[in-house]
Amino acid sequence: MVRAIAPVVLASALPADAAAKDRAIAAVAASFDRGVSGLAVSVQKEISDLFTFLDFAPTRVAFAGLWAPVAESTPEEIAAFLSRWRASRFELQQASYQALTQLIQASWYDMPESWGAIAYPGPPALGR
Repeated sequence: MVRAIAPVVLASALPADAAAKDRAIAAVAASFDRGVSGLAVSVQKEISDLFTFLDFAPTRVAFAGLWAPVAESTPEEIAAFLSRWRASRFELQQASYQALTQLIQASWYDMPESWGAIAYPGPPALGR
């Protein structure tokens, strides 16, 4: 799911070249997994529950408006569901939007290959 959602969330931040973009999306998914694995077990469970929620057809259709699985949805469909969740009157959908988008953004900007686009030179070298 992260591989399907990341291009929508990161949009123009990703490389334009298709092969480089595919590599970057794969790296974001791996970074996402590493990042989530370092969170508290209770938070890991909540994220797992969110993905289960989005994977289960009845809840995915009812609450995300996606007829197809996330991985098979178009970028436009994913953008629309994220937009609905961002503006939802339901706190759970807003929180889910924040969790998905912020974790994906953090996963991207944690990677040194993304730093050039934001003119970040990287962490300072620590001398001994």
